[in-house]
Amino acid sequence: MKKQLLILMMSCIAGTMSAQDGWQSLFNGKNLKGWKIIGGEAEYKVVDGAIVGTSRMNTPNTFLTTKKQYGDFILEMEFKVDDGLNSGIQFRSNLKEEYQDGRVHGYQYEIDPSSRAWSGGIYDEARLGWLYPLTTNAEAQKAFKHNDWNKARIEAFGNNIRTWINGVPAADILDAQDATGFIALQVHSIIGKEELAGKQVAWRNIRILTTNLESAKSPQSSICLLYTSDAADELLCVDLGGRRIIKKKKQAEKTVEQTRDDYENHMTVN
Repeated sequence: MKKQLLILMMSCIAGTMSAQDGWQSLFNGKNLKGWKIIGGEAEYKVVDGAIVGTSRMNTPNTFLTTKKQYGDFILEMEFKVDDGLNSGIQFRSNLKEEYQDGRVHGYQYEIDPSSRAWSGGIYDEARLGWLYPLTTNAEAQKAFKHNDWNKARIEAFGNNIRTWINGVPAADILDAQDATGFIALQVHSIIGKEELAGKQVAWRNIRILTTNLESAKSPQSSICLLYTSDAADELLCVDLGGRRIIKKKKQAEKTVEQTRDDYENHMTVN
C-alpha cells in the first residue's frame, strides 16, 4: 500500500512539473484512460505505474493507441522489454479502412533486444519497411540496455524526424508521408513462436511536448541524415562538407555533387 501511494505521489509531482513547462503526460500511471486497443489480442495492463503489454499466441500485431492525433511534437518515454520480444512505438500512424482493410501503418521507433540491436531505428509499419536501420550508427546500437529501462526520444518537426536511445542520437530522416497521426505502443505478433508467449514489454513516464518546440529542439547531431522515403537497402554515408548524408549503395555511382543536389532539391520540394 505504501509503495502504491509513493508511486501515485511521484506521478502527481511529475505531472505538475510537466504542465508548468508545456509537457503533457499521456499516461496517468493508474489506468488506460485516453488509450484504446486495436489490431490483435495481446494484453495491456497497468503495473506499478507502467503500461505492460504481454504477448499472446496466434494473434496479429496489437497496438495500444492514443485517442488523439499529433503532428509536430517531442515525445519521450521509458521502455523495458524481455529478450526475444520485438516491439515498437508508433507515431504519426494511422488506421484507414481503405488501407489494407484497416491495418495500422506509419512510423515506428523500433524496440529491438536482439543481437541486431536496432532499437531507436525508424521502421515504416505495414508500408515501406525499414527507413533507418542502425547499420551506419554503431554508437546507437551499443546504447540499448537489456533487462533495464531505456529512454526513447522522438522529435518530429515537419518532414524531419529524429530519434534518440538513452541520449544517443539514433536516426535522422526527411520523409513527407505522414504529417499527423496517433501514437501507439506495439506488442508484436509471435505467431509460430510458442517460446515467446507471455513475454512482456513495458512503458512508463510517457510525455509529449507540442508547443514552444523550437526552444526544446535538440542540437543537430553528427549522425547521417536519410532523405529518401524509399525502403532501405544497404546504406552508405557520404560527407557533404559538414553534413553527413545517407544514400543507397545502388546509388553509389553518384558523385558527391549529385548527392548534394538531390538533398537540396528534397529540402526545397518538401
